[in-house]
Amino acid sequence: MRLVKENTRIDFLSSTRRRFALTVSTILIVVSIASIATRGLAFGIDFTGGVLLEVGYPQAADLDRIRGIVSAAGFTDAQVQQFGAETDVLLRLPPQPDADQNAIRRALQGTLEADEPRVELRRVEFVGPQVGEELTEQGGLAMIFALLMIFAYVMFRFQWKFAAGSVAALAHDVILTVGFFSLLQLDFDLSVVAAVLAVIGYSLNDTVVAFDRIRENFVKLRGESAEDAMNKSINEMLARTLTTSLTTMLVLVALFFLGGEAVGPFSIALIVGIIVGTYSSIYIASATALVLDVTAQDLLPPEQDPDLIDDLP
Repeated sequence: MRLVKENTRIDFLSSTRRRFALTVSTILIVVSIASIATRGLAFGIDFTGGVLLEVGYPQAADLDRIRGIVSAAGFTDAQVQQFGAETDVLLRLPPQPDADQNAIRRALQGTLEADEPRVELRRVEFVGPQVGEELTEQGGLAMIFALLMIFAYVMFRFQWKFAAGSVAALAHDVILTVGFFSLLQLDFDLSVVAAVLAVIGYSLNDTVVAFDRIRENFVKLRGESAEDAMNKSINEMLARTLTTSLTTMLVLVALFFLGGEAVGPFSIALIVGIIVGTYSSIYIASATALVLDVTAQDLLPPEQDPDLIDDLP
């Protein structure tokens, strides 16, 4: 079964469509950056530090009652929320300076058990504020380092104009994915950072495969313009791109609905990243290379000087 018919001739990179796509992307990037700057990210305990408890109740939990009990015990800054099923509850406490984390855990657990003896403690996490700051810094540096290494790799394999296009597409994917989490205030933890790095790898693979076909067609179709050669290449790769994206999406959607709350942010980040990554490999990476006036000559090896060849022994 084919998702698209053979020999499609969709004009992806016409000047009108390129301008429209770049305008939409620019608007989304501005909105994402504005949201990150004003609303920030809902950092998980991995970054903020503190104490996290996951507990299970034998019946549907009354969150308002739990908040009142926890607040009466002195934990006025605790966050209480459902975690998946109605019987599962997540409690978060910000870092407590000069406090014994185990004592805090025991006090919280004792408070909950005094109200409901059958409550079950399922998970406990402790992260110090210093560790949270280090993880925040290292996560950001990991993304920057990945983009720099990708630029060097694509420039070595193709040409700097293609490298600029690939890095522009990857930066576009990262900003939109992180902006999505900022706009909806979804939990942003280390699993999301891992997902964003995975999105970078996925998008880069898609872009490099497309650039390989573009390079081949630049050599075969020397009489055609760069825009026509790129359009032909994208059409030839369309079935492969859609099949890869849709099969990956099927797995991620199943993971989102069946994997539980713990992997929810991870699967959401990958779903958003694959959607924008598939789009950006066409309308950001290739369009950027066109804007930089890439030509077939840019991909040809440098000509040898015949005088130097004659002088060789």
